[in-house]
Amino acid sequence: MNEPLYKYMRVGLVHFMAYPTTIKGEGPILETIKKVALDHYFTAVEITTIKDNAERQKVKQMLETSHMSYTYGAQPRLLTTGLNINDLNEEGRQRALANLKEGIDEAYEIGASAFAFLSGKYEEATKEESFQALVKSTKEICTYVKGKGNMRVSLEVFDYDVDKKSLIGPASLALRYAKEIREEHEHFGLMVDLSHIPLIHETIEESLLPVKDYIIHAHIGNCVVKSADMPGYGDVHPRFGFPGGENDVEQVVDYLRVLLQIGFLNDKKPPIVSFEIKPFGDEDPDVVIANAKRTLNEAWARV
Repeated sequence: MNEPLYKYMRVGLVHFMAYPTTIKGEGPILETIKKVALDHYFTAVEITTIKDNAERQKVKQMLETSHMSYTYGAQPRLLTTGLNINDLNEEGRQRALANLKEGIDEAYEIGASAFAFLSGKYEEATKEESFQALVKSTKEICTYVKGKGNMRVSLEVFDYDVDKKSLIGPASLALRYAKEIREEHEHFGLMVDLSHIPLIHETIEESLLPVKDYIIHAHIGNCVVKSADMPGYGDVHPRFGFPGGENDVEQVVDYLRVLLQIGFLNDKKPPIVSFEIKPFGDEDPDVVIANAKRTLNEAWARV
C-alpha cells in the first residue's frame, strides 16, 4: 500500500498487555503510559483499571494532552477475578455486572471513547442458557453505558475451547449474538483479534467475513496453538516471530487486506487497530513493541 498507514487506521497499543505488570491496576502505570504517549507512532492506546484515584487523574490529564484516542478494556476486570457475565448462577452474574459497571464509571471518568469486555466460560450442555445470560448482561451493560454518555461498547471475540474458553466464540455464534444486541443498541459492536483467529480454528476470512457489519475495533497479535507442549501455547500474545507462532508479516498482510475489503479500514473515519502483544519470559516490553511496529510497517507495505 503506497498510501500512509494513518489514512486508514489509528494505530494503538493495548497498554496493559504490553506492560503486564499494570494489568491489575497497579505498578508503573503512569510512566509506561507516558512512554506510549511520547511515541508518535501510536495515535491510540487502550488502558484498563487504575486503582489509585490520584494516578488515574494524572493519566487522564496526560491522555487529554497527548491528542491520542483512548479506550478502556475491561477484560482484565473479568479475567483476573474469575467473574463471568454469562454465569448461570444469578448471584455470580450480578457480581460480574457490578464489576463491569464500576469499569464503565471509571472509563467515563477518565474520558475513554469506548469500553470493551468479553464473554465467560460455559458448558456445552447448557450453552443456550449461557448465550441467553450473555445477551441479558450485554443489554444491561449497553443500557448503563448509554445512560451515562456516548461511549461505544464492544465484545472481544476469544477462543472457545483452548485457553480462555469463552462463549463468543466462533463466527457463527458471534454473528447471532451481535445481530441480537445491535437490534436494540446501535453503539454496540464486535472487537476482532488476529491472535485469536487460529485459536478459534478459523481462517481470517471465515472469522471476519460473517461478522463484517458488526466489527468496530481490531487487534493485531500472535499466538501458539500447534501443541500444548510448546512455549507460549494458548492466548498469551507472544511477539511476532516467536517460535511456533501462527502470525507474522504474511498473516498481518492477509488480515489487513480483508479488513480493507470489508470497509473496516477506511479513509473516512479510520478505526482503532491496536497491537495486543505481551513480553514472554524476561523479554523487554519496549523491544517487543518495536518488533510489532516493524511487523506492521512491513505488512502495510505489502498490502
